Amino acid sequence: MKNSFHSFVVTGCVLICSFSHHAFAQTEQEKLTAVILEKDGRFWSAYNNCDAEKFKDFFTDDVEFYHDKGGATIGIEALTDTLKKNLCGNPKWRLRREAVAGTVKVFPLKKGDKIYGAIISGEHVFYVTELGKPEYLDGRANFTHVWLLKNDDYKMARILSYNHHSATPVK
Repeated sequence: MKNSFHSFVVTGCVLICSFSHHAFAQTEQEKLTAVILEKDGRFWSAYNNCDAEKFKDFFTDDVEFYHDKGGATIGIEALTDTLKKNLCGNPKWRLRREAVAGTVKVFPLKKGDKIYGAIISGEHVFYVTELGKPEYLDGRANFTHVWLLKNDDYKMARILSYNHHSATPVK
């Protein structure tokens, strides 16, 4: 009787510890996802509003951007210059990016138990506004961004923008 009670207590403790660790892992994932989605949202707000000065806040100095149509851009100065010239260079034309609902996912990057970054990936669409014309859907693509934790802040270090193609309106 004593052994079966002891086994019951040990089994109960193991199950409780397992569930609490799982709950902690979910909470850790939820916190990471919230942080990355918030940072990602602020970045895209700056992008959509052509706020080139805020761009630098989101990148590591050695950022690498790979685009399947436009090639590679390496370094923060080159990337911000490209964004200023291409995205913000023509006052008669603007590009707006919107994530496709249900496609965006965040994945932790860990070394052992320590999170050192995250990957965010999904699909997005782009809309163009030309002076005097209504906004129109221009294209759709996939994205993958690597956000690294640097000095208690997440910064984009690697950006992949690929599979660009025409798009149909998103519901």
